[in-house]
Amino acid sequence: MAATIPVSMASCKCVHRTPEALPVTAQDLRAVVGQIRLAALSLIHADNSGYVNDYELQDLFKEANLPLPGYRVREIIEKIFAVADHNKDGKIDFEEFVSLYQELKSKDVCRTFRKSINKKMGITAIGGTSAISSQGTQHSYSDEEKVAFVNWLNKALKGDPDVKHLLPMDPSNDSLFTSLRDGILLCKMINLSEPDTIDERAINTTKLTPFTISENINLALNSASAIGCTVVNIGAQDLQEGKPHLVLGLIWQIIKAGLFADIEISKNEALIALLKDGETLEELIKLSPEELLLRWVNYHLTNAKWPNINNFSRDICAYFYLLKEIAPKDGSKADDDFIDFSGFNEPNDLKRANYMLNQADKLGCRQFVTPSDVVAGNPKLNLAFVANLFNMYPGLNKSNGNDFHSQIEGETSEERTFRNWMNSLGVNPYVNHMYSDLNDSLVFFQLFDQTRVPIDWGRVNKPPFSALGGHMKKWFISLTVRCPFTRYTLNVLSDLGEGAKIDDRTIIKWVNETLRNANKTTFITSFKDKAISTSLPVLDLIDAIAPKAVEPDMVKREILSEADKMNNAKYAISIARKIGARIYALPEDLVKVKPKMVMTVFACLMGRGLNKLK
Repeated sequence: MAATIPVSMASCKCVHRTPEALPVTAQDLRAVVGQIRLAALSLIHADNSGYVNDYELQDLFKEANLPLPGYRVREIIEKIFAVADHNKDGKIDFEEFVSLYQELKSKDVCRTFRKSINKKMGITAIGGTSAISSQGTQHSYSDEEKVAFVNWLNKALKGDPDVKHLLPMDPSNDSLFTSLRDGILLCKMINLSEPDTIDERAINTTKLTPFTISENINLALNSASAIGCTVVNIGAQDLQEGKPHLVLGLIWQIIKAGLFADIEISKNEALIALLKDGETLEELIKLSPEELLLRWVNYHLTNAKWPNINNFSRDICAYFYLLKEIAPKDGSKADDDFIDFSGFNEPNDLKRANYMLNQADKLGCRQFVTPSDVVAGNPKLNLAFVANLFNMYPGLNKSNGNDFHSQIEGETSEERTFRNWMNSLGVNPYVNHMYSDLNDSLVFFQLFDQTRVPIDWGRVNKPPFSALGGHMKKWFISLTVRCPFTRYTLNVLSDLGEGAKIDDRTIIKWVNETLRNANKTTFITSFKDKAISTSLPVLDLIDAIAPKAVEPDMVKREILSEADKMNNAKYAISIARKIGARIYALPEDLVKVKPKMVMTVFACLMGRGLNKLK
């Protein structure tokens, strides 16, 4: 027999929520209470108690097409007691349910219920208005994630003189959202995750004005896009207004890019140790960073003779064993005692999680999660915690007895550019590997769709086919991606010419005329011109388009070494993004004068110059 709803909800052992669960709306509650009102008499006779219990209430949710786990039922019950248990006897009878139903008709009560339940579940709701409907909408964000990101930034950027006016931020308030408004912190974050993405000489750090702040945000957003973050729905105004759900979404993308940067076999050959019996290297390479991380955790758990896990959830015991396996060892007897297991059998989940995190702290890896995040099984923060552990202490041997070195091909700069461009457009699935993730062609269809090639999605199979294999597959895919990438750029130029065809000669002519009209002495003869290796034509063009954007003292013009050329190129790319050009090319593309990528740089600057960049 199910237990009657207890007098004190505090006496119930809480079953922790999964972060994916959405808050129950007041409308949902009204529907359920309506069902309860109609069925209350039969429920009262179900166990002859005269009262509704939690088991029966859960069944009612199912009948109302709202199947909820037990812990969410208990959270709602707690709110029901606050409103409906008028005689304070800790039990809900039929009359009290009828009274509750009547009260829920009030809009004020509806809002109170929703706010209370969201707060109970650690979710903050931000009111807003949908452009599609006049109905009010809610954008929710997780307080736990806000706290985690603030703590990470405070530690990672401690001592940076450019952000000393912003740090440390207080994780208990909204300082994170206000601290991003001048764009400096966001630029710094991008360089934390992908070093040298932004030439910090391009960041405006002093005497800030609305204009220079706007430049910083442009630089940050265009650079975030260049490293594969989806920013299609985020604008400068969103960041200046500090819209929490958009800010946290962008921050997570940036942090994730950094955490996952080296969880890739061509960059970390030690991952070959994760090969399973009978598995090929190609199959291992196809795994996403998340899948490799899970494989890594289970590799160590197997060595520790502890059961494997299926996801990054709340298995605190597994974390104890993982820490023990990856902790540095010098061969002494003290190694076995470095990770203290004294808290392993602690019955209280929060205390046991805290004991575990104290051990992680010994390794300098107490990042991203609090004990409650571990216990609640927050997948995003637990994933970040585990990724940080991997990056600090992978605990893998570089060789497992097989010579796979000749089979591993690293990603070229062009492939990385294409992959980041695709991800910035928000393709689904996310492209982790240039070739294996494009094998079923679904991403190709999305790319052509976004570059204005009509796609009849009703005729697209999922997946439609498998591409060619081996080196032929790589050649085919690389060529196929280059087509929509080039078309993406040319669409910009077509818009500028109001539909007229614009080719290389049109762009080169515009570049040289713009340089000449600004009294610049540089010019280009083609996109193969060796003068481009200095980046001086690019920098002069930027100065012609946006006077004073380029600081002359930052540019080396005479007797340039290869290092000087690279510094000029880094500065040119960052300044171009700063003035609003969404450029995906890399500095080495300019230094090495790669014609296709050089063309996209000048094309985007032409678009910016005519003030019609899309």
